Amino acid sequence: MKGILGRKLGMTQVFTANGDLIPVTVIEVQPNAVLQKKSVETDGYEALQLGYEDKKEARASKPELGHAKKAGLGPKQFIREIRSDEMNYEVGQEVKADIFSAGDMVDVTGISKGKGYTGTIKRYHAHMINETHGAGPVHRHVGSLATTGRNNGRIEKNTPMPGHDGSLKTTNQNLEVIKVDAEKNYMLVKGNVPGPKRGLVMVKTTSKKVKHVEPKVLLGKEAE
Repeated sequence: MKGILGRKLGMTQVFTANGDLIPVTVIEVQPNAVLQKKSVETDGYEALQLGYEDKKEARASKPELGHAKKAGLGPKQFIREIRSDEMNYEVGQEVKADIFSAGDMVDVTGISKGKGYTGTIKRYHAHMINETHGAGPVHRHVGSLATTGRNNGRIEKNTPMPGHDGSLKTTNQNLEVIKVDAEKNYMLVKGNVPGPKRGLVMVKTTSKKVKHVEPKVLLGKEAE
């Protein structure tokens, strides 16, 4: 598996040479620093610990400073692990966007947008009460709850109810990489990815069977 950290910048669109429009998400992918290399002998599994974006030393804790110093680097704002069976890097090296290429299929993980306190209709797509005479003064209430059989009026666990929605770790799977520019530190991924603008995302090789497809030929300046 290959992976890299980046930031979602927003969405735009590109055109292929035959005129097809492709909606894409622009992901800023600054070089990731390898802070630690884990092995089966010492940790029980193989993985790379990646750091993204520099952090002021005054805002870092002593453990963070010491951990980064072992790698000969400064403290990092975000630290994540990626299984490294396809990534042969050593501590202190940089991982750049060119580990991926156009046509690769990836999974993108991020924190979904927070929507605050919402009702069951928006949160779980529940049905509204009929908007007819005699149906009650409100039409978006949760409705009857303790009616799932002989349960003595007990509300079952996981019953859809109002509450906080969003701000969850979410993965959009099987997205196609349309373009990678390692010099300008960005990549274009077909479709949408989780999170708000400037939100942190992890781009990694898809867990699906097909890992690569025929790259799209882009039109004009978009291909440069």
